[in-house]
Amino acid sequence: MNKKRPNGKSHSTRPVRSGAPKWVRFTREEVELLVEELAKKGYSPSMIGIILRDQYGIPLVKQITGKKLTKILEEKGLAPKIPEDLFNLIRKAANVRRHLFEHPKDKRAKKGLEEIESKIRRLADYYKRIGKLPKEWKYEPEKAELLASGAAS
Repeated sequence: MNKKRPNGKSHSTRPVRSGAPKWVRFTREEVELLVEELAKKGYSPSMIGIILRDQYGIPLVKQITGKKLTKILEEKGLAPKIPEDLFNLIRKAANVRRHLFEHPKDKRAKKGLEEIESKIRRLADYYKRIGKLPKEWKYEPEKAELLASGAAS
């Protein structure tokens, strides 16, 4: 999706593993309970994963529970209404738009905003196609500003 990178993206890959590692001391129910508690405290799915990894020593929720973290949140009714990656892009666009309001001659920021909003539209189309967003959902910068500011406070 990143159009600026001409070549491949170097990164590490997760080891292929079917079950939970032997050194993890949590059961499936305990992990689901931890996920639920952290979600009720207001943490985003990615933050829940980081907390479980760093504080509880759980490398991947899916290895232990057999379900992805967001699937667990959906079952408990705690999943965010807008997917997290889309929400983060909307928040970023709102910040750039606020910057452009103060600095209208910043051409680089204007180009960046166009790229961010393009990503938002592409991602929204994908989520509409798979059913995570309603078909009539549309990105509107004014409403997005309110959405991003309301969630931040």
